Amino acid sequence: VQLQASGGGLVQAGGSLRLSCAASRDTFSNYALGWFRQAPGKEREFVGASRWIGGGTRIADPVKGRFTISRDTAKNTVYLQMNSLKPEDTAVYSCAATKGPFSTWASPAQYRAWGQGTQVTVSS
Repeated sequence: VQLQASGGGLVQAGGSLRLSCAASRDTFSNYALGWFRQAPGKEREFVGASRWIGGGTRIADPVKGRFTISRDTAKNTVYLQMNSLKPEDTAVYSCAATKGPFSTWASPAQYRAWGQGTQVTVSS
């Protein structure tokens, strides 16, 4: 199973981007798909995650109210809608899958099938 993040780019502060995470096949019925980001010189940071089937979404506090997660099961794709972007949102964004419980979704160690990330750059 492979995941591929896309949709990154350069945007001005206050702008929006929508990232996509496409799965190579539909095998995520028991998984949650998570988004992480990593800025240069910083640790990988949890952004949010959503269960593939049955709902359940968790959004990290730094982006709560600005970022949302949605999914299109017919396209095997999860989306990260990012609004009101700030320069501190600049990072490489990646997606991955986890079978772990809701309480563990913020931990990168719980995830596998990491996809290649996509660069998001927010200019001030």
